[in-house]
Amino acid sequence: MVGRLKIGCVVVLTLGLGLLTGCSSTPTSPALEVEADPSDPFENFNRKIYSFNRSVDKNVLLPVANAYGSVTPDIIERGVSNFFSNLSDVGNFLNHSLQFKPKKAGKDAGRLVINTTLGLGGILDVASGLGIYQESEDFGQTLGYWGVNSGPYVVLPFFGPSTVRDASASFLVDMKVSPINRYNPQAHQFYISALQVVDLRYRLGDYESMASGDTYVFIREAYLQRREHMINDSVSSEDDSFDDF
Repeated sequence: MVGRLKIGCVVVLTLGLGLLTGCSSTPTSPALEVEADPSDPFENFNRKIYSFNRSVDKNVLLPVANAYGSVTPDIIERGVSNFFSNLSDVGNFLNHSLQFKPKKAGKDAGRLVINTTLGLGGILDVASGLGIYQESEDFGQTLGYWGVNSGPYVVLPFFGPSTVRDASASFLVDMKVSPINRYNPQAHQFYISALQVVDLRYRLGDYESMASGDTYVFIREAYLQRREHMINDSVSSEDDSFDDF
C-alpha cells in the first residue's frame, strides 16, 4: 500500500522536476498556426499535455512553493537546496564514470565526500567554496554522449519537456540510483521527494516573464538546445556561445 501511495504521489509531485521548464504564460490558442517541426511529430498531443501541466503548476505546485518560500527562513532554504544538490552528485559520479571522464567523476566524488562530512550531510556546500563546482549529468546525457539519438520531443504529464531517450533514461536509471529511493522506511521517501519538488519549484521562480510569443515553442526549443548544450559539455555542435536557458 505504501509503495503504491508513494508512486502515485511522487508522480504528481515530481511535476517540478520536469515541469520546472514546462510552466510559462498563457496557453497557445489552438487556432495559432505554427510551422511543423520535425523534432516534434506529436505536437498536437504535446500541446494538450503542456496546457494540463501548466494548469496543475499554476493551481497546485506554485501556490505550495510560494507558501514554502514565505514561511521558511533563507538559511533553511539554502540548507535544503544544498542537501538535495549533494544527493545528486551520486548520479553525477555514476554518469561521468560511464562516459569515461575520470577527472569529472573525481570531482563528483570529492564534492560528495567533502559536503557529506564537512558540510554536515550536505546542508553546507563547502566544496563550491573550495572551487569544486558541480557539473550535473544524467543518464540521458550519457546515452547522448555515446551517440544514442534523442528521438521525438515529448511532453510528459506532470514531468514536462523531454525526449523519448531522456524520458526512458530517467525512469529506468536516474530514479533508481537516486539515494532518496533507497531511504528507509519507504513511507519517508514520499515526504523527502515532496520537499525536493517544492524546493526546486520555489527556486525556479517566475518563468512567465522569460517567454514571449508562442510559449510552447519557446520551451521546446530551449529544452532541446539546452540538452544538446549539456551533452556536449557546454559546447553546442553548432554554436559554442549558446545562452543557457
